Amino acid sequence: MLAEQTQTEVLSLTPAAVDAVRDLLQQRDLDGYALRIYISGGGCSGLQYGMALDNNIRENDISSEFDGVKVIVDEVSIDHLRGSTVDYVNDVMASGFKIDNPNAMAACGCGSSFQTSEDQASADTGGGCNSCY
Repeated sequence: MLAEQTQTEVLSLTPAAVDAVRDLLQQRDLDGYALRIYISGGGCSGLQYGMALDNNIRENDISSEFDGVKVIVDEVSIDHLRGSTVDYVNDVMASGFKIDNPNAMAACGCGSSFQTSEDQASADTGGGCNSCY
């Protein structure tokens, strides 16, 4: 279960994710940078998540702020990310950012690649994960 979240109409970040981004920005001395979250083609399910620390905010980017941490999403990626929750997990198995995306109808076993209902309808493969292992 996800703990308390900061919510916008676009996406939400858990407190753990906000703290992780803030720590990265401080460690790398990146004042004025934001977390860019984006979608690109690829991965074994068709689309994949990407994240970068970025100080190049474009005119059409959607920008949100979570407890002092700025998050930007481009206008194309937002349709795939709307309603998603970004968390940061740190346990025995792995640590890193995790995206819970209500738009993903099928996902890769590793969680970094997904399909939407539109992608799934037009896919001619089973969407299985062959590259996560």
